[in-house]
Amino acid sequence: MKPARIAPSLLAADFARLGEEVHSIEPEVDMLHLDVMDGHFVPNLTFGMPVIASVRAATSLYLDCHLMTTNPDAYLEELKAAGADLVTLHIEVIPNPTKVAELAREIGLDFGLVLSPPTPFESVEPFVEYVDLLLIMSVHPGFGGQAFKPEVLPKVEAARKFVDSHGFPVDIQIDGGITTRTAPLAREAGADVFVAGTAIFRDPDPVGAVRRLRSAIESVE
Repeated sequence: MKPARIAPSLLAADFARLGEEVHSIEPEVDMLHLDVMDGHFVPNLTFGMPVIASVRAATSLYLDCHLMTTNPDAYLEELKAAGADLVTLHIEVIPNPTKVAELAREIGLDFGLVLSPPTPFESVEPFVEYVDLLLIMSVHPGFGGQAFKPEVLPKVEAARKFVDSHGFPVDIQIDGGITTRTAPLAREAGADVFVAGTAIFRDPDPVGAVRRLRSAIESVE
């Protein structure tokens, strides 16, 4: 597997101090995870292009934008203009994402697919060759702070086996309830990118939280 990478979820950050929050952890992390929710695909609203552009202006970190929207393909060019590096969208919304993947590539975005907890790996299997990253949700999409669902771990294992057996350079990301206790379980199953929000930004010492999380992940290697 590739070296473990940590992607703090800005959904849990203090938006009144967003630039400060980003700068405080920037030297310790590998990328940032931004959850864009539309209130339709999931029952919550978060933020859009102005916030993404503000984050882009504050950091050179890789920006991983997870779209929880009913029409994610409509936002690709705006995301690119705002400074996104990667866009991930749900296979539940676009069951055949081949054309969207091609469009993302054309405009210079990396592309990924997302699986909600009930969705089997088989639904994305035909499209894994087109993606840079496969995100397996370990909570139901829409809200931060949920508890990790260990029943998704066999799905992570299936994805790891498929990616490795075909030699695809695809990252496997896990998102939801990631802590020093659950991250090692996901690493053992095959994840290499770890999204954590509450465990980092709601800790009194976010930098220490990142370091402890990385140490926990690396303890299983």
